[in-house]
Amino acid sequence: MSQHDVIVAIDALLPQTQCGKCGFDGCLPYAEAIAEGEPINRCPPGGERTLVRLAELTGQPERPLAEPAQLPLAAVIREAECIGCTKCIQACPVDAILGAAKRMHTVITDECTGCELCVAPCPVDCIDLVPHPAWESAESEAERDAYLARRAELGRRRHRARQQRQAREARDRRLERQKRLMQQRRRPDNAGGAATQGSSFVKRQRKMALKAAEQALKRVQQQLESARRRRDADAEATALAQLPEAERLLAEARSALDNV
Repeated sequence: MSQHDVIVAIDALLPQTQCGKCGFDGCLPYAEAIAEGEPINRCPPGGERTLVRLAELTGQPERPLAEPAQLPLAAVIREAECIGCTKCIQACPVDAILGAAKRMHTVITDECTGCELCVAPCPVDCIDLVPHPAWESAESEAERDAYLARRAELGRRRHRARQQRQAREARDRRLERQKRLMQQRRRPDNAGGAATQGSSFVKRQRKMALKAAEQALKRVQQQLESARRRRDADAEATALAQLPEAERLLAEARSALDNV
């Protein structure tokens, strides 16, 4: 198998809780690390079954889990105690919490992966972790396996959607900052004795804008390369859509600096 195929196969075995207990920012980064030789025993939500399957796939020896195995969990917010701070919403890697600032929050149980990442940021400690109802209600091993498969597929899809949304929002913020800088540059400098000082200030601002535009283009190019490496068509399309605007802003920043 190619390196890409190995990563995909490893990722398919991981539980997609996106909890970070392995020391990596989600299941896919851990899969990439395992493909490079990282130990396979760092996934508590996967437990012994995932460990055995990873050993069979990678050829690594089975070893005790670094942390105790963890049964499927779900977060539950004690809504009467919630102060609407949104910190749990920001922490959830799969966007499974609904709410707004200064409004009660609630967990969408069917979409919760039990990652626990919402617990620590809560300033009033109003979030509990309980056995996941779908796991509890399963009456056979086959039903439990079906639940885990559904959770993994949904967790992977929602985590990817969240990453794409965050990338779009970050891009929009960068573009907005660059547009404001461009508008400032187009304003005429103060006349008289302030002209030299104003020109120097404008030049510094335009250099900063150029650097920001270069970094923005570099990020888009890196996202595109990563998407193509992972053969992620959605991520590639998102990056390709962002590329022309990033290139245009860079060209404008260069032109503005040349005209100081």
